Amino acid sequence: MAEEQASQRMTIKASPERCYGISADFECYVEWASDIKEVEIVSRDAQGRAVRVAFRAAAMGRSTRYILEYDYSVAPEGLSWHLIEGDLESRLDGRLVFDGCEDGTEVTYHLAVELKVPVPGFLKRRAETRILDTLDELRVQAESRVKRP
Repeated sequence: MAEEQASQRMTIKASPERCYGISADFECYVEWASDIKEVEIVSRDAQGRAVRVAFRAAAMGRSTRYILEYDYSVAPEGLSWHLIEGDLESRLDGRLVFDGCEDGTEVTYHLAVELKVPVPGFLKRRAETRILDTLDELRVQAESRVKRP
């Protein structure tokens, strides 16, 4: 199957640390990421950070299960992941980059997806858009947690 790649950039009115913290708090995804239905931490590193995380998510009118492995080597400026196992996906790799700016944080979401089954292009683009929409949900979550005077 052909691989699809996409990127999206957005300014979030919150600190890079806040954006990173919300992004790395996988167990809370079910509270703010609309397509995420279940999260299970499979393993943690010596610092207690989730390394392997199992997800159940809404996908193209059904549910999909996958396990991602996270890389914290550039944390808190970035967070990356790659697919370990997926029922629909043969690749689901990505990274978030958090750059401080005058208005808060410039967040860039990079994503590479490859599905195991043939899917019409318009459905792939719709699924990709829904995944990238998670960035807007991150913005809402980060900005709602900002303490206002």
